[in-house]
Amino acid sequence: MYELHRVGDRTYYIDCPAKIGIFLANDTDAYLIDSGNDKDAAKKVRKILDENNWRLAAILNTHSNADHIGGNQYLQQQTGCKVFAGGIEKAFTEYPILEPSFLYGGFPCKELCHKFLLAKPSEVTDFSDVGFPKEIEIIPLKGHFFDMVGFRTPDGVVFLADCLSSRETLDKYRIGFIYDVAEYLKTLEFVKTIEAKMFVPSHAPATDDISELADYNIKVVNEVAEKIIETCAEPICFEDILRQLFNDYGLKMNFEQYVLVGSTVRSYLSWLYDTGRLAAEFEGNVMLWRKI
Repeated sequence: MYELHRVGDRTYYIDCPAKIGIFLANDTDAYLIDSGNDKDAAKKVRKILDENNWRLAAILNTHSNADHIGGNQYLQQQTGCKVFAGGIEKAFTEYPILEPSFLYGGFPCKELCHKFLLAKPSEVTDFSDVGFPKEIEIIPLKGHFFDMVGFRTPDGVVFLADCLSSRETLDKYRIGFIYDVAEYLKTLEFVKTIEAKMFVPSHAPATDDISELADYNIKVVNEVAEKIIETCAEPICFEDILRQLFNDYGLKMNFEQYVLVGSTVRSYLSWLYDTGRLAAEFEGNVMLWRKI
């Protein structure tokens, strides 16, 4: 864990729970792609940089989930580096309390305010700033989160952030976190058209061919959608839908899984409603979903 892998003349990644990319602008100046999930991760990253005599020029955040921005504050305080992000991701990175609040749909209780959902705040510069490294291409990858992006380095290495999950993760949990199902599927289809020497997803092995894994992610999304539709064969409320999915997929309910899976299921319900496959009705002051 936290091993450095070279995937291009000037491109590397650190193998860790959410892979961290490194692009060398020259012999000494390094740009990080994401920063890990906490201060401890950031310390390990800094050790790698120091061992190679690399100076941290800036952090480029793909999106604002805590496991991708958790090391920002420590590294920024230690080195004075800039942190770049864009759109809604910039706001969430500056004000991380937005993540657990959004997931829960209200003020988050203490069980949701831990490092996996609540990062430390950092000072953020927009991608449009003149200081952003122009040799790095920003690739929109919406769906998993609001304005998530990936990055292409001049070596032809594409960092894909969380736009797909590994086969092993999907086989174990089945329901991966998705904010916007329609955009997520569009992104997966788009990813299959990208040409690159190497793809580095944050939570799947690096590969020179991403198409098969993208197709598997698409397949699982559609399977989950069908499962939800069948669960709504008779009018059913959200909590009962969620309970049935946890039972069917062998998942264990806790605060974190309730908000992560629950938020994703709500996104599926919105998508299925908007595409005319589910109807919603109110009965006895309860919102019920049903198959059309």
